Amino acid sequence: MPIRRFGGHRSLVSQTPKLSYGFAKMNVSRSGYRVFSANSSPACTELAKKITERLGVELGKSVVYQESNTETRVDVKESVRGQDIFIIQTIPRDVNTAIMELLVMAYALKTSCAKNIIGVLPYFPYSKQCKMRKRGSIVCKLLTSMLAKAGLTHIITMDLHQKEIQGFFSFPVDNLRASPFLIQYIQEEIPDYRNAIIVAKSPSAAKRAQSYAERLRLGLAVMHGEAHHSESDMADGRHSPPLSRTTTGHTGLELPSSSRHHVPFPGIELPMMMAKEKPPITVVGDVGGRIAIIVDDIIDDVEDFVAAAEILKERGAYKIYIMATHGLLSADAPRLIEESAIDEVVVTNTVPHEVQKLQCPKIKTVDVSMILAEAIRRIHNGESMAYLFRNIAVDD
Repeated sequence: MPIRRFGGHRSLVSQTPKLSYGFAKMNVSRSGYRVFSANSSPACTELAKKITERLGVELGKSVVYQESNTETRVDVKESVRGQDIFIIQTIPRDVNTAIMELLVMAYALKTSCAKNIIGVLPYFPYSKQCKMRKRGSIVCKLLTSMLAKAGLTHIITMDLHQKEIQGFFSFPVDNLRASPFLIQYIQEEIPDYRNAIIVAKSPSAAKRAQSYAERLRLGLAVMHGEAHHSESDMADGRHSPPLSRTTTGHTGLELPSSSRHHVPFPGIELPMMMAKEKPPITVVGDVGGRIAIIVDDIIDDVEDFVAAAEILKERGAYKIYIMATHGLLSADAPRLIEESAIDEVVVTNTVPHEVQKLQCPKIKTVDVSMILAEAIRRIHNGESMAYLFRNIAVDD
């Protein structure tokens, strides 16, 4: 034991490696990470297990359940202090319960001193409500604020309905793409895919379809004139004044203050906007004798897809495939698909749809757990995410 002298006094200094060892162990603990599943549904648990198996880690121990009064309760069964925590949450049919599970778990981890809390939401809920509607609200923006308030510091998602949604968040967002997996499915599982043509079922989906067509070196067709109302028809609710005209010139009448905002300013005649009229459904592009592959990001209510398939059959397409990232498949979607001219619907496992697959054998699933696991690994290690977006343009 070395002896040092300080001002004539002797002092014993013991070199204790235990102190440095303990500090090193604390750093190792703080640099660790855990992966939790935010609900106990079989689909979410299955996806979480696939991700953890690829990462070589164990699924975090937690209990998520509903009390008798339907309140959500979360119990985290292990220490998360100083660690990166990844919460995997798929969105089943009960969307609002899934959101509360995520919020409660994130807040529980925040109050347990987790270092970073990263939400893994392959399908981001309420993404369709990302535009202002008449006397409505942008619910998607509200949800992003709630997630930040609950303690989330990062989000991993896939194929946001509108890429501009990323601007709603006050923390980083990684918007992964499912197109490489769906393109691989086309190449490996569709016989004679070289005789196929990529179809956009509306002009708004043409950009996504063009990306698929260019990567597969296939032709492109665009459908126009669907029977449903486009999202852009009611997107902006700022046309509050009624469609009434006023006579030019000042009448000298003073309107009550409560009704002044209903009538244009005296002396101004606003132009009338003509109402939109849907044209007959047309297909721009030759689909005769070809395999038609309709691509989109979400397939929920399938009436539009069924109608598009019938038109494509009339135009001579002999097989109809639908490729979509998120298979919500609500209401009677499985039955309508089974009875339609659609030959196959291919979706990823971002959304649970095991029940729908039992009702309709035409529904096929592509696993995307590989890219989710790699995103988790890279974020935890501080590595660049550019590899996951290679050859992907901004407009894809």
